[in-house]
Amino acid sequence: MKFLLILTVTLLLAQFTPAMKCWSTLGTCRTKCQDSEVFHILCRDATMCCVDPKYMPSKPEPSNIAGRLGTSVV
Repeated sequence: MKFLLILTVTLLLAQFTPAMKCWSTLGTCRTKCQDSEVFHILCRDATMCCVDPKYMPSKPEPSNIAGRLGTSVV
């Protein structure tokens, strides 16, 4: 019976404990990202900032200056 009371109190506290937001409130600080999230940056408390992949910035294309100029790099 005591276990049930402790479990109930713990679950209620977990519902009201605000999660720390990161990266312009698009991410959540966690010790482990969920399967549907990706790690982006570190939070202030050294946990991972987990972000939905659709909010991740796109990676720029690598530039190939030598190829554009028609010269080869040796």
